[in-house]
Amino acid sequence: MRTYQDELKYLEKITPNCWKIKKDFVPNMKVEGFFYVNDNLEKLMFDELKNSCHNKGFGGFLPGVKQIANVAALPGIVSKSIGLPDVHSGYGFAIGNMAAFDMNDPQAVVSPGGVGFDINCGVRLLRTNLHEKDVVPVREQLSQCLFDHIPVGVGSRGVIPMGAKDLEEALEMGMDWSLREGYAWAEDKEHCEEYGRMLQADPSKVSSRAKKRGLPQLGTLGAGNHYAEIQVVDEIYDQFAASKMGIERLGQVCVMIHSGSRGLGHQVATDALVAMERAMKRDQIVVNDRQLACARIHSQEGKDYLQGLAAAANYAWVNRSSMTFLTRQAFGKMFQTTPDDLDMHVIYDVSHNIAKVEEHWIDGKQKTLLVHRKGSTRAFPPHHPLIPVDYQLTGQPVLIGGSMGTCSYVLTGTEQGMQETFGTTCHGAGRALSRAKSRRNLDYSTVLAALEEKGISIRVASPKMVMEEAPESYKNVTDVVNSCHAAGISKKCIKLRPVGVIKG
Repeated sequence: MRTYQDELKYLEKITPNCWKIKKDFVPNMKVEGFFYVNDNLEKLMFDELKNSCHNKGFGGFLPGVKQIANVAALPGIVSKSIGLPDVHSGYGFAIGNMAAFDMNDPQAVVSPGGVGFDINCGVRLLRTNLHEKDVVPVREQLSQCLFDHIPVGVGSRGVIPMGAKDLEEALEMGMDWSLREGYAWAEDKEHCEEYGRMLQADPSKVSSRAKKRGLPQLGTLGAGNHYAEIQVVDEIYDQFAASKMGIERLGQVCVMIHSGSRGLGHQVATDALVAMERAMKRDQIVVNDRQLACARIHSQEGKDYLQGLAAAANYAWVNRSSMTFLTRQAFGKMFQTTPDDLDMHVIYDVSHNIAKVEEHWIDGKQKTLLVHRKGSTRAFPPHHPLIPVDYQLTGQPVLIGGSMGTCSYVLTGTEQGMQETFGTTCHGAGRALSRAKSRRNLDYSTVLAALEEKGISIRVASPKMVMEEAPESYKNVTDVVNSCHAAGISKKCIKLRPVGVIKG
């Protein structure tokens, strides 16, 4: 086993915000690895690596630097394996790791570990025409009203009527189903990645067990790091881009919803991993870490997974649309008016656990790539054909959720990001402590008191989750965002701070 000093020989700082992982850091690397950090985040990355050299892993996973390198050894990867500033150890791929694979390379693979178990976990931001002064006097009642409307927690069941046939249609149609059933506004789709529907979805590739898990959970927030937050605009860095999003002033009230595909997506990933372990033996695919189970993109297993993933992604968009509907109802009831009169439009909806086919330029040639983004967000630049008309001049909005009770950000995509990171940036704060360590180190009442002191109303289904999701468990989201901004891979636009938090 190499010493920490030996490991450092393979790492090189190439810019103030970017490190390179040289090709021999782990066996079989096809490309180099890169990760973006500032000084504070750099220390966390290197401490994690140092601890692993002394046989102390992070939650049973390899350190993030090793995982980025192991991804660089996967067949068919192009250009580089990239870690964003919120990167931390995960299953197979690090969370905050992205990689792209050449669709025209018969050896290229798709890996569920490069998407994550919560397929199309993502963030949606709604604006309102309310001001902080309208909300603060009633923040307790408003938080309670939102908590009463949106089912939260591990075993929560949805209130949107849903039969087996509805589920099949939702898996195939995504937000078109929500629109047809009256749970979404037509404009919502325009401000959603992929317009809220992946067309290659095939519900028959989703197992009956996955559907059974997903059926009662539609329109539920779930647990873990998922939340609905009532937020106010705290700072505006780019007035022009903010105004295009309908953000006109400090103190304007927004709602951020962070959730994914619940048990259905988890089961799709689990089923695919089982099938791919068999496919790897058959096709003699060798990987550095068995958690990187994968299949050739064009194999039956690869195609089945991508069609099932698309269906689970559609489910997640229907889930966030359903919670948007419930949020609009809660606000309408609380302020005795209509959601339309409150201007409750979707600013944007982004995915941060997904694999998608995209066109990118590599060494002057346009290539069709399968881009894996796990704990990382698409951030396309101005004038990109896949972003809405409203954002053609600003670049795609990127929604970065902070940890519970800390600020969140809206960024915009840049041309530099398109060239360096396949149009990808960070997704959130990124864990600094494992869930178990958070429970051991933190006290429930202390965390709640700290939130109360900041003027944040909280409603939570499980006290245990409060410790796991406390700000102390996470990296500083401002460090993460500033690293991306300084590196030029995305640009700061708006800072939001919470006044009400709803959690599972």
